[in-house]
Formats: sequence, C-alpha cells, structure tokens
Amino acid sequence: MPLTAAGISFGPLLVGFAVNTILYGALVTSGLVYFSSFKNDGPWIRLLVSTLLLLCTANVILQFVFLNDTLIIHFGDQYSLTRANWVFSLLPGIAGVVSSLVQFFFAWRIRILTSSVWPVGIMVILASAAFLCGIGTTVAINMVPMFAQFHRFEIVFVVGLASSALDNLLITGLLVRSLSEHKTGFMDTDHIIKKIIRVTLQTGLLTAIWTLIDLAVYVALTDGMHLVFNESLAQFYTISVMSTLIARPRDHAYTDFTVVNGDQTERRIAQIPLECSRNTDRRRNSELVFDAVSLKKFNSVHVATDTQQ
Repeated sequence: MPLTAAGISFGPLLVGFAVNTILYGALVTSGLVYFSSFKNDGPWIRLLVSTLLLLCTANVILQFVFLNDTLIIHFGDQYSLTRANWVFSLLPGIAGVVSSLVQFFFAWRIRILTSSVWPVGIMVILASAAFLCGIGTTVAINMVPMFAQFHRFEIVFVVGLASSALDNLLITGLLVRSLSEHKTGFMDTDHIIKKIIRVTLQTGLLTAIWTLIDLAVYVALTDGMHLVFNESLAQFYTISVMSTLIARPRDHAYTDFTVVNGDQTERRIAQIPLECSRNTDRRRNSELVFDAVSLKKFNSVHVATDTQQ
C-alpha cells in the first residue's frame, strides 16, 4: 500500500472508519434495546451506558471530521497529510476513557462475585494506566503533531495498549474461573452459569484479542496499518458492556432466575415452589449482575425443593 508524505497510509484510516461505523450501528441498536427494556436499572448504570454511547458517538464524528478535512477539504495539500490536528488528537483520549470505564465496571462485577480485593486492585491499576496513557497520547499529539515524529512518544501508546489488553485478559480469566467454581451439580444452575461464561468469553475475550492485534500490528508495521483496529477499540469495549447488560431478563422479577437468555426464560415463577418464591428477595435488574449471591440463592431453592421431596 503506498504511503503518503506523512509516512502513514490513509487507506487504513478509511478502512478503520468503515469498520467503526458498522460497529457503531450495532451499538446504537443495542442502546435502543437497553433503554426500552431495562427502565428499572439503577441511575448509575444508565448514566454509564449514556456516557459510553456519547463518547462512541463523538469518536465516530471526530474520525469523519478528520478524514473529511484532510482528504476532501485539503485535497492535494501535502502539508495537511504530514500532520495531525486537534480533532485527531482527541481519538486516543476518548478510547482511553472508554476502556477505563468499561474495565472499572467489570472490576466491580468481579468484586461482587469473588469478594477479592487484590485482583480488583490490579485491574484498577491497569485500567488507570490505560486511561492515563490515552490522555497522555492526546497531549503528546498536540505537542508533536508531525506524523513522522510520532515515534517520540510511542512508548506511551504501547504501554496504554498493553495495559488495556492485559486487563482484558485478566478480567475474562477471573470471571470464567470464578463462575466455573460456582457450579453446584444442579442442572438448571449449571446451565445458567454456562450461559454466563459463554457471554463473558464472547465479549471480553474478543475485545482482548482485538486489542492485542492492534498492539502487534503497531509494533510490527510502520505504515499505520494498526489504525484498522485502533479506530474501533472504543466501540468494542462499549459493545462488551452492552451485550452483558441486554443479556439479562427484561425487567422480570428476581424469582424468574433468567440470568442470561435474552427474551427466553429458563425458570418461571410458576415452576418454583410458592414458599421458596416468597422467601426469595425481589431485586431490580441493576442489582442482578452475575453475582454470587444470585447463584447461592438459586441453589438454596433447589436444596429446599429436594429436601421436601
């Protein structure tokens, strides 16, 4: 692929923008599903979702503005091809903010599930490092706007990607391990746990792999090919959260016990003994986020049923 005078190919920029736009369409759809189906969620979760959607919208708009300014408005201007502007500089900062918010959310999930402190502390440190490196890259681009001189602060960019990828792998591994340890031998309970594990692997591991590919291509190549993957990182992180949230039952009672199954319910209230249903706390969807308490309560219902039989 031919390089511009900037030493960076705008072909990957266009491909990355196309991929990012497609993912944004899927993200908007999941956002509409969330706000129409989970109206009882806590305000802080709805605020988190709104913030992520707003940041991803800004991400797409800024990419379009930069490409339009460089390739259309300043068509044929070699000077414009050799330097970034303030619009381009905001992109790594937005990606850093989005990744840190998502990883803080998953760290909170693991804290509830495992009650462990030190793994969550490591996740918070890695997420904070990714956030600081994203902001640092934004500042560095404004200070050194020439594409040919981006190598002067590449260590900041590499550390940010590496921290984010490592955090994703750690989060995915701990979630899968913790959920696997909660298997009880009861078919229905284990079926729910398997669904949770599958959703975790589909979202968290995919994001981790995408980040690792971005990092590997950036280190191996110097033609800007990593931008195909880098421009859509914010969308991947947000989709991983949205897929987790909309996989829950849609504003059903807690005793429905449908943790991960979309519109299909695994166990209706009518299938649960009435005395067990009365003794089960009814909780909002915002409080039912794959935590150990839910699984333990579900297990206790089965134990009580088997004892009566």
